[in-house]
Amino acid sequence: MIEEGRALFLQIAESVEDSIIDGSLPAEGQAPSTNELAVFYRVNPATAAKGIAMLADKGVLYKRRGIGMFVSPGARDLLRTERLAAFADRYVDPLLAEARKLGLGPADLVDLVRARAEGSASATIERTPR
Repeated sequence: MIEEGRALFLQIAESVEDSIIDGSLPAEGQAPSTNELAVFYRVNPATAAKGIAMLADKGVLYKRRGIGMFVSPGARDLLRTERLAAFADRYVDPLLAEARKLGLGPADLVDLVRARAEGSASATIERTPR
């Protein structure tokens, strides 16, 4: 689960985010403690605390004094919006740039993605006439 070359606290924060996005950690649900995360990931509790603090700073988690950290209402929507923007930047924008170079339009891309999603590894498309 731990990836070499990426800060451990970021990976821990992302793991908690994943649980919020997939619904296994719902709004108002109690987040794992820093000690639980430290044991699970076999890291120093300060490292886990840094990941949790990052999520609190983003407004994803909030602290209930003496009880622990909890998922903020709206955290799932916030994370989905943030990840959708990152997905578009990382994958969609380069895809569109390459499609333009190849002379492909939006309908061509939809056809290609649909064919690949349906399992046709050798999917090819005919260029849309311009």
